[in-house]
Amino acid sequence: MRLLSPWGQGSYRGWLAASLIAFAPALHAQQAPVAPRPVAGDFGGIGLLQMPSARMAEAGELSVHFSKVDPYTRYGLTLQPFDWLEATFAYTDVSNRLYGPAIAGDQSYKDKGFDFKLRLFEETALRPQVAVGARDIGGTGLFSGEYLVASKRHGTLDFTLGLGWGYLGNADNVANPLGWLDDRFDRRPGRESGDQGGNVNTDAWFRGPAALFGGVQWQTPWAPLQLIVEYDGNDYSNEPQNNNQDHDSPFNLGAVYRVNDWLDLRAGWERGNTAMIGVTLHANLARRSAPPKLTDPPAPPLRTGPRPSRAAEAGQDWALIARELEANAGYRVSRIARRERELVVEGEQTRYFHAPKAIGRSARILDHAAAEDVDWLTVVDHRAGMPVAETSVNRDAFRAAAAEDGDEDALETLIRSLEHNDATPRRDTELFAQTPAPLTWGAGLGYRQNLGGPDSFILYQLSANLDAEYRFAPGTWLAGRLSGNLANNFDRFDYDAPSGLPRVRTDLRSYWTESDLTLPLLQLTHARRLGTEFFGMVYGGYLESMFAGFGGELLHRPMNSDWAVGLDLNWVKQRDFDQDFGLRNY
Repeated sequence: MRLLSPWGQGSYRGWLAASLIAFAPALHAQQAPVAPRPVAGDFGGIGLLQMPSARMAEAGELSVHFSKVDPYTRYGLTLQPFDWLEATFAYTDVSNRLYGPAIAGDQSYKDKGFDFKLRLFEETALRPQVAVGARDIGGTGLFSGEYLVASKRHGTLDFTLGLGWGYLGNADNVANPLGWLDDRFDRRPGRESGDQGGNVNTDAWFRGPAALFGGVQWQTPWAPLQLIVEYDGNDYSNEPQNNNQDHDSPFNLGAVYRVNDWLDLRAGWERGNTAMIGVTLHANLARRSAPPKLTDPPAPPLRTGPRPSRAAEAGQDWALIARELEANAGYRVSRIARRERELVVEGEQTRYFHAPKAIGRSARILDHAAAEDVDWLTVVDHRAGMPVAETSVNRDAFRAAAAEDGDEDALETLIRSLEHNDATPRRDTELFAQTPAPLTWGAGLGYRQNLGGPDSFILYQLSANLDAEYRFAPGTWLAGRLSGNLANNFDRFDYDAPSGLPRVRTDLRSYWTESDLTLPLLQLTHARRLGTEFFGMVYGGYLESMFAGFGGELLHRPMNSDWAVGLDLNWVKQRDFDQDFGLRNY
């Protein structure tokens, strides 16, 4: 129900903070932080290098990571859904072991795993932050291990001490304390020979050899740079697949350089003999912050002179302002109006996924045009031809917070003044109105991939796409896509494991290689508002590359709530492999 949902069902305060992050760099001046910030370790989650720490990222943080310490290359993603829970999904490439010559030729071995970490106690003046976690809990469990860890800050230093089991405790430098409770904790059961994973082996948790690990992070006087010293709990003498590594020192050294708000570069020297490099891309979904796009136009400058007079507002070319709002803020404007001391723009967003970026740009443009007696700048967001939410920004508060000399007090004032409400009709004076062109179209590149298969670790297709949409009415439209294949290696996809169930997504090779010109989408949709907090949608046609059919959706979305409930019901049938107008017989 994405088309019917307004931006930002999350934190009201966090939503606004993100808008100021995007437009008020002075609030985030480069000053050396007092304590080290949490950074990703070699396995992707927040940690030191090879070992974890008790630290967590902010709730809503999403990161994509890459690290290489020969013979292991790790890449995956980490999500922090709550401030007390971290989850990581990652692949490990083992460069000196084969996937399986019979089915994968000379492809190097790939192992996928899932990690999690739970915060048990937050840090206080006297108590460290404490967390418990597990690595590689599913799949083959080649790198499985559990840990209990504590971290405590002191000035520019962050100290970590932990106890690891499994892969994190292979150094076996302390007796397993749980063995005092039961002898079974002294032995760690292994997987059966030939076990390919697929289940969570909780029976082995916190069992077998254990080791202490720890380290220190130091925030240097130069804000972007942190240095790390780590004592490793693994001595690499019991590596999976009989892949033991030379281990000249238990101490690992590392450095993390923060290039900007979304990119960290990492380097280190581990095992006393091996270099490490890493890259982490991160963004916070709760704050709605994201890396800037190269195609984004520059943000409009803040007005420097006095507010325009009423006469100047009356002479404004509102059609020109509507075009500027579409070009810079992404709003396809349908209407501009005055409500006493409020200037209102209504339109549908076409460029930006993150609301704060569009609202901030709109406020800057409207501030140049609004008369001196206008105190509020309001944007009414439309979705599928329906007004679904309106956001009102106090004009003076916005300017104070977004200015180069804006401070935290100005930000707090803006946060308190912001209004975000359901869109309801009100009496106003129309300044401009237009009916958007019914036909819109665009061209671009498309990319799809399939990861982790034995035929090739990455199967991909690069395509050139032509998209078009025709609006019969504000809530009724026909959308289509024509796609031309540019590059494709899905012809390598041969391995389709036997199954007694009907094929749903297995016929990738046929769908992506049968024809170089396809029609992935041709769908008629009607959406409407059913009540104050209820929306509905019905649709039918060629819904995607593999399936055609029809369906409907219902959405209950309380305004300014952190939750919404939707119901989808669809009837579908598989399309012909060449993705024309035919359907398969089965």
